[in-house]
Amino acid sequence: MEESANVLTFQPKVEQEIRAPSTSKSWKFYLILLSLTFICFVSSLDGSIIATALPHITNEISAADNYVWIANSFLVAQTVVQPLCAQLANIFGRRNPMIISISVFALGSGIAGGAKDSAMLIAGRTVQGLGAGAIFMLVEIIVCDLVPLRERGKYLGIVISSSAIGAIIGPVVGGTLADANWRWIFYLNLPSAGITIAVTVAFLRLHHEKESTWKGAFLRVDWVGSLIFIASLCSLLIGLVFGSSVFPWSSRRVIFPILLGAIGWAGFHFYEWKPPHFCREVLVPPRIFGNRTSAAGFYIDFISSTLLQWMCFFWPFYFQALQGASPLRAGINFIPYETFLIMTAAGAGAILTKLGHYRPMHLLGFCLSIIGPGLNIMLSPTTPKAVWVIFQMVDAVGRALLLPTVLPAIMASLPDSDVASATGMYAFLRSFGFVWGITIPGIIFNTQFKRHSSLISDLSVRQELSGGRAYQFVGGTYVQSLTPDVQQEAISVYREALKAVWVGLLRSESRD
Repeated sequence: MEESANVLTFQPKVEQEIRAPSTSKSWKFYLILLSLTFICFVSSLDGSIIATALPHITNEISAADNYVWIANSFLVAQTVVQPLCAQLANIFGRRNPMIISISVFALGSGIAGGAKDSAMLIAGRTVQGLGAGAIFMLVEIIVCDLVPLRERGKYLGIVISSSAIGAIIGPVVGGTLADANWRWIFYLNLPSAGITIAVTVAFLRLHHEKESTWKGAFLRVDWVGSLIFIASLCSLLIGLVFGSSVFPWSSRRVIFPILLGAIGWAGFHFYEWKPPHFCREVLVPPRIFGNRTSAAGFYIDFISSTLLQWMCFFWPFYFQALQGASPLRAGINFIPYETFLIMTAAGAGAILTKLGHYRPMHLLGFCLSIIGPGLNIMLSPTTPKAVWVIFQMVDAVGRALLLPTVLPAIMASLPDSDVASATGMYAFLRSFGFVWGITIPGIIFNTQFKRHSSLISDLSVRQELSGGRAYQFVGGTYVQSLTPDVQQEAISVYREALKAVWVGLLRSESRD
């Protein structure tokens, strides 16, 4: 991302604003920050908590056929809602949309916790996702409103770290609660939401110019643009979810929704650039992309999120496929990466606040992010623990340096009136990048596994692992149950496919 890095960081005025003096904070500020950070943690926890609990849940409510949507409805809803919520926050202020978002999240949690069948559970997870997506975005907007530009990196680093911790421990918490009663996975969100709403109502006061009448506010919302955006994005995401887990990519059930979504999205962008006379305020103002700093920042946000998910998705896979680790052991082996990511993100935000310079962190982050996948190409079944821990550290530090430092750079290049729109787009591109971070490497892996599957001499094993099932079997005992010779052949195919995944990641880094 060398070109983008130069565009983003050589901005004297921007860095002068970031170096502006910081101000002291009251106890009310820290109480609000604590409550917002906590609800971010809880919302992020619910995004990943379902992974280990899903077998228990599907077995109890007989929902095995709908497991894909139980897992993914949260992600789809979380992604599509963010730009609209950003516009609502810009029109109605931050406080009321935040209260409503937390209430929606709590409502979804209650529905999911009381689910009697898969339809009710999917509905609850969808409502949860709508609330969580709005929460993630609104918390970042509120932080940007509460603190000056120079301090945003530090506090955004705290928020991002709390979200990362929630995502990391989600599977462990989910497995633990599922053994007792999986419904408490969702019911425990209710007191958390209640506490945050109480603190928000009692203490959050932001000075934001709102529309004077409800009618005027209603007319400012880009309802047509929102409808086009949400419908087309849902279609696109449905195709991506189906293609990565249900149907082959050549299936019309995958191609048609993706094509329909792409056409709809193209229509949405045309609508936003040439809005009709009745549209007073477009959903995504083109002006937020109007300078090189913000445009480069949004691009880096999307790409870095995609590649971070890429890495987080396939590191545990390496431990399972090449080293024969159980899912639990693979998660434990991935803890160093997660630890370095969290600590560095928090530290990078604090350093940005202290020094006011983000260019060195961006350049170092880009360099380490390129080195990381290059090192991973050397991973083998016998790679020593000390080596793969170092490999994880290099990549995690590089990616974490970008997490809390890109949004402040975007904000510094835009007027305060665009904080909500820019933050909404930043949050959306991050969530959208996470979707592609699973889809693209999944395609690469399946394609390369099929290409190298001729190395497996046993035809029945080769057929068993074909059709995208190689990923499905890696977490179980199937590969370990093979004869030693065939097992080594299968592992060698896994290694070649994984090497292609790392090479694809490296090429993406180098090109960007």
